[in-house]
Amino acid sequence: MARTREFDTEAAVSRAMDLFWTRGYEATSVRDLTQHLGIGQGSLYAAFGDKDGLYRAALEHYRTTLAADALRSLEEGAGARAAIRALLTERLRIAVGGGGKGCLAVNAVCERVPQDAATRRTVREMQEASREALAEVLRAAAERGEIAARHDPHTAAAFLITFLNGLLVTSKITPDARSLEPLVEVALTALD
Repeated sequence: MARTREFDTEAAVSRAMDLFWTRGYEATSVRDLTQHLGIGQGSLYAAFGDKDGLYRAALEHYRTTLAADALRSLEEGAGARAAIRALLTERLRIAVGGGGKGCLAVNAVCERVPQDAATRRTVREMQEASREALAEVLRAAAERGEIAARHDPHTAAAFLITFLNGLLVTSKITPDARSLEPLVEVALTALD
């Protein structure tokens, strides 16, 4: 008879996400995970298959929580410039936390790609969703005359995502939001 799972899988994934985010995939052992999650190795394997399965679940959790929240906040912004500024500065604020833990998605790409095609695909999907949401905000703002219409909205959105990725990597080197926030203002001049 199969045993009933005796732990909250979603809570375990959330805690694993935090550990992977802080330490990285390679530096996080199965033992680290079981100790951090307070579960046995057999339970981890039964629920997630292996460390890689838990890592994928953690990336997916990141996508459906923090990344999704960022997109929702972008859609709720009053003006395009203010909404984009808020998005960029909030992502920066999160990235400098914990002494400069960066962004789980960007960290995953830096650590796992090109050898891990599944991680590349997951992060690419996150970035495509962000780019599409930004492009829509930029298109609508250009139609209202709020920003210059000289750039294609998809190209401008791709620029902002590329800028954000670089900013998130830089936040690991310089985990000081006050020194990095002026760069957001420079990036926003691309909308002039």
